[in-house]
Amino acid sequence: MASYHIETYGCTANRGESRTIERRLRDGGHHPVDGPANADVAILNTCTVVEKTETNMRRRAEELDEATADVVVTGCMALAQGEQFADLDATVCGWDEVPEVVRNGECPRPTPDAEPILDGVVGILPIARGCMSNCSYCITKHATGKIDSPPIEENVRKARALVHAGAKEIRVTGQDTGVYGWDTGERKLHELLERICAIDGDFRVRVGMANPKGVHGIREELADVFAREEKLYNFLHAPVQSGSNDVLGDMRRQHQVSEFRDVVETFDDRLDHWTLATDFIVGFPSETDADHEQSMALLRETTPERINVTRFSKRPGTDAAEMKGLGGTKKKERSKAMSDLKMDVVGDAYESMVGERHEVMVVEHGTGDSVKCYDEAYRQVIIQDAPGYGVEPGDLVDVDITGQNTVYAFGKPA
Repeated sequence: MASYHIETYGCTANRGESRTIERRLRDGGHHPVDGPANADVAILNTCTVVEKTETNMRRRAEELDEATADVVVTGCMALAQGEQFADLDATVCGWDEVPEVVRNGECPRPTPDAEPILDGVVGILPIARGCMSNCSYCITKHATGKIDSPPIEENVRKARALVHAGAKEIRVTGQDTGVYGWDTGERKLHELLERICAIDGDFRVRVGMANPKGVHGIREELADVFAREEKLYNFLHAPVQSGSNDVLGDMRRQHQVSEFRDVVETFDDRLDHWTLATDFIVGFPSETDADHEQSMALLRETTPERINVTRFSKRPGTDAAEMKGLGGTKKKERSKAMSDLKMDVVGDAYESMVGERHEVMVVEHGTGDSVKCYDEAYRQVIIQDAPGYGVEPGDLVDVDITGQNTVYAFGKPA
């Protein structure tokens, strides 16, 4: 049996893949160790979302190659740009292949501690792999392919196992959770969430990224489930990427700005306290000053409480890489303008909570004696002097919001 060290980079879906890898390795009798120097094999689960990340992944693979006898490189960069690791003494493979590579043909041999693997009290549940999009700038699609959705019952079984193992927060993940079930001809995300919430236990459920197009067709059913199920965080991450339909067309995004607005309006109608998260790409090659202003206007109009602002970078093998790009100065200026606006919008959202009482789920330890919590809408709340209040991860606590620090609030147990 082998000892292994695994490192994971990128999104929550990637972390979910690593949990699956670890579960299968432990089921086979292998065991984790601290640090690559102590491992028989080092596993690098890569991300390739932007050029800087790609450079970091390559550098880290070189370091692991020096520190460990055997290296396995998997994840999005391995699948989309495996040739980048060709000169290293490493095995490059897909997520599903990692356990077989490490086992080297050995039969699985369950161990007494074989159980769902959690991040503290957080259980990560990848409900599907792949997406239905063909965005001109995205390299990840080359790694993950089209949507492949396991049956609802299979995902419910996995969720139940996580709850039984102690999960207090289940993070439903995927490249695009909104298109779950499309490969079977059905739109089933709302049905899956309802089934997960029916599992016995005190836990919360957070839905991961769902592109606006997939959500749009089930927005009313989905918003109704959010309004009805207390276990669901009232949180939706729908990345719009641009406020200009012209730019969305060049990006080959499947939605129009009006469809994103429809989704936001539907959730506004059904929910009093909810969080909209979204993403914007600034400096796409065809983005004009007018296009950028439309994005700024959409941000002001929809007031998302979580906003990821990314400067466009060309990814090898994508169609957008062939387009004539904007200068770095222009992208930097637009990024700064949107980031400044983002801080104003987010700060206003947290300021509006001051003086209110909210129920929060304590998820993890913070700095010093604090803990990180999330309220009903997945807004982050920090409780200081947690030991003094007898508060620890996994607890549900009523708190009075006493202040804010732009991107999170402070709460005092009531």
